[in-house]
Amino acid sequence: MEQVIIISVLLTGAVLAAFGASLGMAGAVHLTSHRNHGYLHWAFYAILFMQALSLLLSGRDLTVPLSVSELDVPIHHPLQTLAQPLVSLILLTIACERILTHWLKRDKAAFLPSAILVGFVVFWLGTVAAPALLGAHPKMSHAYVYPLVIGMAAVLTEGDELEHAFRAARNALLLFMVAGLLLIPFKTNMVLETSYTQGLLPGVPRLAGLATHAVSLGMLAQICMLCLLAQPFRRTWLNRLAWAVGLGVLFMAQSKTAWISFFLCSACIIAVRNGPVFWRRVGDPVRPEFGIASILGFMAAVTALVLVLMLGDVGGKLSSFFDSAEGAQLASLTGRDRIWAVAWDEWERNPVFGYGPSMWDASFRASIGMPAATHAHNQFMDTLSRAGVVGASALVLYALVLLVLSIRYARVSKGISLALFLALTMRAISEVPLLLFGYGSELVTHMLLLMTLAASASAVRLARPRTVAGRPATATFAAGIPKAT
Repeated sequence: MEQVIIISVLLTGAVLAAFGASLGMAGAVHLTSHRNHGYLHWAFYAILFMQALSLLLSGRDLTVPLSVSELDVPIHHPLQTLAQPLVSLILLTIACERILTHWLKRDKAAFLPSAILVGFVVFWLGTVAAPALLGAHPKMSHAYVYPLVIGMAAVLTEGDELEHAFRAARNALLLFMVAGLLLIPFKTNMVLETSYTQGLLPGVPRLAGLATHAVSLGMLAQICMLCLLAQPFRRTWLNRLAWAVGLGVLFMAQSKTAWISFFLCSACIIAVRNGPVFWRRVGDPVRPEFGIASILGFMAAVTALVLVLMLGDVGGKLSSFFDSAEGAQLASLTGRDRIWAVAWDEWERNPVFGYGPSMWDASFRASIGMPAATHAHNQFMDTLSRAGVVGASALVLYALVLLVLSIRYARVSKGISLALFLALTMRAISEVPLLLFGYGSELVTHMLLLMTLAASASAVRLARPRTVAGRPATATFAAGIPKAT
């Protein structure tokens, strides 16, 4: 009798939730008909809120290393069990509203970036659906569908929706980082790795904040600063404070990958935005001073590099470094070579569709004796092991599509598209930012890139038929917003 009551309550709750979602979606579509944008930008708040709540309720202690004996089925806090479905429902509602509005209401001439949409769907089919259904250890979950719906909605971004997306991502990431900083006095062992000794700053604790790892926090800080470049705050003091928080968190996370990635992404944006002006000044025959100084500076830098290589005994210093403990750790890629060997072995056992989504779960990690190996620490190796050749092929194809479109729309987006793609690529070397078996903080960068490419493609298309003073118009970004001028 008790079981019947429980099942009845669950069914009633599911029906009411579906009914509420339908009403919410209908209301959202009605409200959006009077606005130029939807509500997809709220997804950034929802995703990062769920990440922060899950971490707060996890009871994480960074001073205690994870052991194999602790790899039991995780017990979720009752509040997390309640919040997770609600957040998922919100994400599905705002994403489906965007899709329905595009197809049913907004305007029949709405632009559909087919290359991005087809590439994303093929990527999801190859890396999620195929291993979930046909892998050696098949496993299905409703959570696998959420990234597909959210990604499809992101691909339909156009107009000033991108402006709202960058503002929401900027604000959500800042709140996420500030919350982690404020918890240092109260939950020190949860947000701060005080025993960290492998960084370039001896004796300085490593900040993980509310992210899953310090490396993840470093990358989120980098993305926050890219959002600040695209959508700075109007108030100068607030903008400076945001940059101080972002740079401070990036520094305290002590992620060398994040530091290098931030430098390269910033250089990429500067090159795209100022490159044409720089080359015009270098080749200006009327004022050749700048060009001569630039060429002489480049020649001096090359000469200094050659002298260092010839006279600096670089080979001996490298040999001494790799003989040290730090060098041995770097040579083994901080132990990732062992994880990659496991991933390669699993792919050889299941070459076509891979192991399946459950690879690197608690039971698998316990079987290989690597409690901290939650993934393969490389996007390609992780996809190859989970989804086999089918998934790896879909990954390569999708990466090529994103690369080509990021380069194509680099000028339109003022370097933001290329910087986001570079951030994802750098992250993919040691992490798995394109994993679509659910939604988490890694989805933030992926979403922003899809939205930037889609909005840029829409802006270019809108600018083509127009003319300004007898010449074709060009699509540009004004503070991260594609506009036709």
